[in-house]
Amino acid sequence: MPSKKHTPEEIIGKLREAEIVLAQGATTLEACRRIAISEQTYYRWRKEYGGLKTDQARRMKDLEKENQRLRRAISDLTLDKLILQEAARGTSEPRAAAALHRSCAEGTGGVREARLPGAWPASIYTAKDTARGR
Repeated sequence: MPSKKHTPEEIIGKLREAEIVLAQGATTLEACRRIAISEQTYYRWRKEYGGLKTDQARRMKDLEKENQRLRRAISDLTLDKLILQEAARGTSEPRAAAALHRSCAEGTGGVREARLPGAWPASIYTAKDTARGR
């Protein structure tokens, strides 16, 4: 059975309803049955949304999405920086850089191919040309 995604507003409403049932003397299992969720879901929701109001929960979810987007941006920028550092280090070693360039040209360079298609220094090309006798 596919699980239903509840909005933060629905979750807070169901938690309030469960609190009312619990205050009337029912057990946690009965309260969970009445709001149609498992006990595990109830405890997980209570841990995450326990004392929040609807607008606070919505704001928290928005901040979590923004945080995730920023983390992805940081990881992309860090990867770009590492690739550029590796490319800069490769200028002093023409053979390794030429092999790296060759792997990019053949389509086996993975991320380097997508990130730095034409950003190789001229010294690599001259080293490659002299190695081939041009």
